[in-house]
Amino acid sequence: MKKSVKTLLSSTLILGFLAGCSNAGMGTSESSESETDTAEQTEQTATEDGKKEKQEISFMIPEYGQPSEEMLKQFEDETGIKVNVMPTSWDDIRDKISTAAVGKKAAADVFEVDWSWVGEFKSAGWLEPLELDEATIKDIPSLQTFKVGKDYYAVPYSNEYRMAYYNSKQYEEAGLSQAPGTWQEVIQNAERIKDQKVVKHPVALPMAADENTTTSFLTINYALTGEVFNKDNTLNRDNALATLEVMDELNQKELVDPAYRTTNEGKYDLIKKGEASYAVAPSFYAIRVDSEKDSAVQGQVEVVPLPGKDGPSDRTVSFVEAVGVSPFSEHPEAAKKFVEWYTSEETQKELFKEVEILPTRQSALQAVVSDGQIRESEEMLQLADMVGSPFPNGVPKYYTEMSTEIFNTISEMANGKLSPEQAADQMTEKVNAIVEANK
Repeated sequence: MKKSVKTLLSSTLILGFLAGCSNAGMGTSESSESETDTAEQTEQTATEDGKKEKQEISFMIPEYGQPSEEMLKQFEDETGIKVNVMPTSWDDIRDKISTAAVGKKAAADVFEVDWSWVGEFKSAGWLEPLELDEATIKDIPSLQTFKVGKDYYAVPYSNEYRMAYYNSKQYEEAGLSQAPGTWQEVIQNAERIKDQKVVKHPVALPMAADENTTTSFLTINYALTGEVFNKDNTLNRDNALATLEVMDELNQKELVDPAYRTTNEGKYDLIKKGEASYAVAPSFYAIRVDSEKDSAVQGQVEVVPLPGKDGPSDRTVSFVEAVGVSPFSEHPEAAKKFVEWYTSEETQKELFKEVEILPTRQSALQAVVSDGQIRESEEMLQLADMVGSPFPNGVPKYYTEMSTEIFNTISEMANGKLSPEQAADQMTEKVNAIVEANK
């Protein structure tokens, strides 16, 4: 373990003092005064560094992103910065940050920044811009999500790009030999699996009125059409309709469990439990489907690209979580130092080992998959290179308001209140009105 800053400074002061005494015995009074001045300057520097050593910062993060005590102790030993972790539920973080910001206070020096918050947080002045080197920018493709103008406002730590999963064993039981490449193939295969009673509801897809439904819509749309929003941020109505027609057909044929018309709780776990044969889900499910603790389908689920228009898509999206620094922090440099450490390659590899957070750095992701820690390693790396953004001008500050209109409209359609055409018209009208109001 490295020596502490305090120890090194103490050694420096002792040597300086001994040297000063020796010179005083041989030199002039002028040189003695000079040595005295130097010693005073050294003491002042030591005092200032001592203050830095005693710096403490707070870190607000959901429990699943919390580093181990050993990791935090190592960071403190190396930097002299003590980190006080504030485990906070994801749902509460945004409210705590906004409430504190009203009084120009930091809810925490460093805090969770969801991809969907960045536009709002930047506009409200709740994020400090970060300086990143070119190597980091190249190593973390999803950083673009947190770029507004020329500046980056948070650094991703948890990789959640979307992948398609299918249970090859259940497919074989239904006489199917390969993964679907289009949504029509997904639907046809699901009908066959359902008809042969392999699985009652073969596709896991959220359709209730919450954020999971919006991200599913954005994912399917982007992979299928490549253009969710027009260049002026308005919704592309034709591409929205194409996506809604897919979701509606899956729903009408009850290839998706009807329960997911009213709740999205546990929606992706169906693939892990063996109760669904196909799902578009976050990348960390590649770990969960092979978990020895709670997966019923170890070794059965394969990872493939998302369905496209005429075959497998070469696009996917990333809904990552990041960490940023409060502009109201009293220790901004210490906070930035922690962000640098927390998102470094070595820390990301350790976080994967400790709490199964999938790295956002390509270098760290390559390392963990090369070690054989993830079975679907080659496919995951290929899909990581396909990540793009459905937002042509970055995540807008009005995202939360827009998302609410999107998932409410889809929920109405799923519950029989709107046809796909009516849903496309309503969604387009409401989204475009929000865009216009925020010009």
